[in-house]
Amino acid sequence: MSDPDIGRLLLEAQRVLATEVGAELEERGFEDLRPGHAAAFLHIDRRRGNRLTDLAAHARVTKQAMMLVVDDLESMGYVRRVADPTDSRAKVVRLTARGRGAAAECRRAVQAVEKQALGTLGDRRYEVLRESLELLTSPDEDA
Repeated sequence: MSDPDIGRLLLEAQRVLATEVGAELEERGFEDLRPGHAAAFLHIDRRRGNRLTDLAAHARVTKQAMMLVVDDLESMGYVRRVADPTDSRAKVVRLTARGRGAAAECRRAVQAVEKQALGTLGDRRYEVLRESLELLTSPDEDA
């Protein structure tokens, strides 16, 4: 049997890390949150909030995908949509008090999973992995 291609390995690594983030969130008392929710929380500005399109761009997902996540978070009371003070046609996604607590725990959960990865890989391999992934995911600046 041939070795899995790099795309398959990256996908499997992402799944493993997402599962670990989910377990961390559950341990922290947020059984209703999924790793996809954590990804949204990590991009919401705590003070001003963000437009949906900005959240989607930062998370590198479609606006439709982010809308589903925000709808879910709103129904659970973690975020609310308010009028954008700079554009009456737009809405801003803001954290509620409950959402601010959840966002902090999401950051801690992600940090805990990264710390586990660092412990598994060691300093040098972890840094090489991070640098390599950043290179692979950065926009092609020569294009």
